[in-house]
Amino acid sequence: MRDIESRRSTYRLPATPFIGLAMMLAFSVVSVSFSQENAPGPLTPPPEHHVIRIEGVPEPEAPPSLPPAEIIQGFSKKEEEYQAARPQYAYRKTIRIQEFGPDGRSAGEFTATYDAVLSGDGKLYERAIAAPVSTLEYLSFEPEDAQALTRVPAYPVTAGQLSKYNVKYLNTEKVDEVDCYIFQVSPRTLDRQHPLFDGVIWVDQKYLEVVKTYGNWVTDLGDLHPPTLPFSMFETYRENVGGKYWFPNYSRAEGIYKMKDHDIPIRVTIKWTNFKPFSAVSSAPNPPASHAKPPDPASPPAPKP
Repeated sequence: MRDIESRRSTYRLPATPFIGLAMMLAFSVVSVSFSQENAPGPLTPPPEHHVIRIEGVPEPEAPPSLPPAEIIQGFSKKEEEYQAARPQYAYRKTIRIQEFGPDGRSAGEFTATYDAVLSGDGKLYERAIAAPVSTLEYLSFEPEDAQALTRVPAYPVTAGQLSKYNVKYLNTEKVDEVDCYIFQVSPRTLDRQHPLFDGVIWVDQKYLEVVKTYGNWVTDLGDLHPPTLPFSMFETYRENVGGKYWFPNYSRAEGIYKMKDHDIPIRVTIKWTNFKPFSAVSSAPNPPASHAKPPDPASPPAPKP
């Protein structure tokens, strides 16, 4: 078993900014970059997840230490393994949607929390632990719309899905002190029934595991998102569970809610905590809370250029 302490249980970025990779992407990631200089007020990033944006794609400085095809086969097989293991684990999910006023301060928010449980016939569903709480002033939507933000596949590029994608090696970058390969992923063809991932993935150079993803899910009609919410480009991080699986545990997206006379910057953050096998949950009804300090997404998103 690997030394988990050497990688920590969650991929979190340090409070100080790290040097981002300048890249020239030929797809929609470029159009959703955010600038601190243009922010409507203070823009302090969440302390545990400093958001880095992809702004361009230079030519790789050097080829990776392994052939790209071997790297792709390695991480896609692990993604398939994690995807198969994921339904065996209970969790708590919290969705938080924030509005920000002209001064850059939070003006209101919506919060909803759910626990994953198994039904009598073995099917997984999410149960609200309380009624959603909302102090939003402008944004209007149904709780089901917020839930829909998490109904896309957690693992974009599994071995069984590789034939549907073009996967291109870009470069390397360090994410939370982990050396990573970076790959651009784009669908070969699109249809209306099966959304596919369009974005960037970071892969641990040593263990060939996905560290984080940044992108959206698309069909032939365009970006996949609820009609009442503009969120589509998500940045998602992973957490080690049980010493062998890496599950998404933090995801966030930013957008603009357009009103007649002005625009409202908004943000959604989604956190998954308390991962535990369902078999253990049945014998321990009240599993201990995660000791990981949750990110505090209190800063406002910058407006789109």
